[in-house]
Amino acid sequence: MAVNFSVFEDFATVAGVRLGVAQSAVRYPNRDDMVIFELAEGTEVAGVFTRNAFCAAPVVVAREHLALQAPRYLLINTGNANAGTGKQGFANARRSCELLAQATGVASSQVLPFSTGVIGEPLNMDAFERGIPLALAHLGDDQWARAARGIMTTDTLPKGYSHCFELDGHEVTITGISKGAGMIKPDMATMLGFIATDVRIDKTVLEQWCGRLANASFNRITIDGDTSTNDSCLLIATGQSTLTIDDADSAVAEALFAELKIAFQLLAQAIVRDGEGATKFVTVEVVEAQAAQEALDVAYTVAHSPLVKTAMFASDANWGRILAAVGRAGVADMELEKIQIWLDDVQIVEDGGRCDGYNEDAGAAIFKQPEFTVRIALGRGDVTETIWTTDLSHEYVSINADYRS
Repeated sequence: MAVNFSVFEDFATVAGVRLGVAQSAVRYPNRDDMVIFELAEGTEVAGVFTRNAFCAAPVVVAREHLALQAPRYLLINTGNANAGTGKQGFANARRSCELLAQATGVASSQVLPFSTGVIGEPLNMDAFERGIPLALAHLGDDQWARAARGIMTTDTLPKGYSHCFELDGHEVTITGISKGAGMIKPDMATMLGFIATDVRIDKTVLEQWCGRLANASFNRITIDGDTSTNDSCLLIATGQSTLTIDDADSAVAEALFAELKIAFQLLAQAIVRDGEGATKFVTVEVVEAQAAQEALDVAYTVAHSPLVKTAMFASDANWGRILAAVGRAGVADMELEKIQIWLDDVQIVEDGGRCDGYNEDAGAAIFKQPEFTVRIALGRGDVTETIWTTDLSHEYVSINADYRS
């Protein structure tokens, strides 16, 4: 049921990255559920992780290992989140790293673990004993498409992006995959994202960029308002191309950042397009705010409203629900007479009340579209923020009622 979604197939290889995929039966038989990234020596990696206090054991271990030294391997399993699993969960996360380290001759701290799936169940360690050798036996630089499928949980389609281009006389590649369909809300979402480039990027610059890029993409999406325990996003720079970035303010650096932003945003938007039960892809844009947080408070209040989301699903242009959500967003000293709201180019609210030229047929026509924008002008400043969300359908309830069956 993904909305205006095309599966990406034309992946370009990234020099310095090899991937292996295996069927290890972490939870379900006969499906790819374990992915290994092998990173060339000298690769720099930066990460952004969930802020959920009950973050999963692999998130804690990945943070610890990333702070110690540059990773050589990423180990990803689906089917089990290894979250809410106590001391044994941490022991299992560390053991999974040890198994891969022993098989490859690196230190266990050079392995970053990632898990996604059901919360609160012990990790099936037999699956790692089976899956790691299988994945390593099939390492290749052309396995991005299979890896995109191998990290899926309730996703209906794999999510990927790749772009090769010339920058300042250098050939550059950016390739990435992501997963996620439900339990999606910053910071971050029940999502995994792995974006790699062959450019050599200074570690300090890479870390700054990873945070900024995540905030402009994966931290601007929401499906159901639930922040997950396992969110992780990595920006990988292998340094295998002839281009080096060590000054974030240079024109070349700014151009590369812009290309990376496209990759991050398209991978994040793909998660929304494939949102659980989604029939609409909705952009919520708040303009004329005094500050970014103010704009985001309004945008998320609208996007998280069950009444707004169900109206979108029903193609019912009940604009009063949007107005009510704006009003309860907690903006101090809001001047109602300055509020303007549009559905695409149809103005529904003018100066805080129903627009004189509005008729409901026009609004309903917009809500019937699979993709549209809700634009809200606060009349308070010049700050703009944009997020992406979905409607709320019967299927979302069914998916999450039956998730563990």
